[in-house]
Amino acid sequence: MSNNRKIPLRKCAATGDMLPKKEMIRIVRTKEGEVSVDLTGKKSGRGTYVSKTEEAVEKARKQHSIEHQLSAKVPDQVYDDLLHAIRREAIK
Repeated sequence: MSNNRKIPLRKCAATGDMLPKKEMIRIVRTKEGEVSVDLTGKKSGRGTYVSKTEEAVEKARKQHSIEHQLSAKVPDQVYDDLLHAIRREAIK
C-alpha cells in the first residue's frame, strides 16, 4: 500500500486558481477587525489566501478581492507585507 496523502488546496482570492496550501499566503481578519498577513497559517480568525506572486497581490489590491473575502478594509501595509514576504522567499 502506498502512502498517498491528499494535498490541501486553497483558492486564490485574486486569481481564483486552486493551488496547494504551501504555495499560498494567508491573510487573516481577527475578531477585533484587524487584518494582517499570517505566514504561519495558524492565526485564529477569518482567513483568505493569495498566490505567492507579485501579480496576484497587485490584482487583489486593484480588485479589492481580499476586502470582499474578509468583509473588512485592508490597509496598504498588508499588501506591502505580502510583497515583502514574496520577495524574501524568492531570494532563498
